[in-house]
Amino acid sequence: MKKKEVPTLKVVDAAVEGIRRLKGKKIAIIDLTSIHHTECGYFIICHGTSNTQAEAIARSVEDTVAELTGLKTWHKDGYRNAIWILLDYGDLMVHVFREEARHFYNLEGLWADATMTQLEDEVN
Repeated sequence: MKKKEVPTLKVVDAAVEGIRRLKGKKIAIIDLTSIHHTECGYFIICHGTSNTQAEAIARSVEDTVAELTGLKTWHKDGYRNAIWILLDYGDLMVHVFREEARHFYNLEGLWADATMTQLEDEVN
């Protein structure tokens, strides 16, 4: 039985929902589809205010993507120290940082030639 393909933008939307469920900060979606020789089509970057929150956000992304699309990560890394957690969904990579690490690594700056969408933090 062949596995059903899930459109990448549906996975992007599910990952964003997972981030929002745990109040992830400054969600950025970077569209890499117009840049040649990239590992994937999209990055999502966000941060939490503590290691505990960063880990909880990443787990929420995994749970929400599985719930809404049926997909599991291909690879995940960074849970041990929860400073930078990477969730690899093939054509989408989700980066959940601690705020200080996000500023230090500056992925948004490294991919400044890509199309970036900054989402507003939800206020409840």
